[in-house]
Amino acid sequence: MQLNQTWTLTRLPAGEKPIGCKWIYKIKYNSDGSVDRYKARLVAKGYTQIEGVDYSETFSPTAKLRTLRCLLTIAATRNWFTHQLDVQNAFLPGTLHEIIYMDLPPGIIARGKHCMSTQQIPLWSQTNISDMVFNISHVIKSVGFQPSKTNYSLFTRQNSSSFTVLLIYVDDIF
Repeated sequence: MQLNQTWTLTRLPAGEKPIGCKWIYKIKYNSDGSVDRYKARLVAKGYTQIEGVDYSETFSPTAKLRTLRCLLTIAATRNWFTHQLDVQNAFLPGTLHEIIYMDLPPGIIARGKHCMSTQQIPLWSQTNISDMVFNISHVIKSVGFQPSKTNYSLFTRQNSSSFTVLLIYVDDIF
């Protein structure tokens, strides 16, 4: 993460409050049960932030479990082909409009540094068009998909020979 310049180690400026963080570890397995790889993610404890003080807006397309269940039920009864994909590079360095300070992650020791400022955000969730590098909703609509009027993570496209449904959950598409 340091080599990718995900964060910059710094001293916490007076009057600023850092966000906490924690590591989440996961073991990925192959279909035969053998270990494929070990993954570690650093997650900010964003629930400690206060709207209007620490942030102004946040958004990430998140499908409702109810919608996924309904879609799976319809797909099963109609014998539809289903596929799931994970967008590998959904989280890349992007432009933030405010400076975010986060406590040093557990296990990171840096003399004289008490926090880090981070610049990592999901690019496809950016709402400012001038900063948009990749906005998934914009791209999906540009190839003919229509957004649902009741669920912002559901898109459909119909033509004379097919009907396609996309359901988005952060960096996964079903």
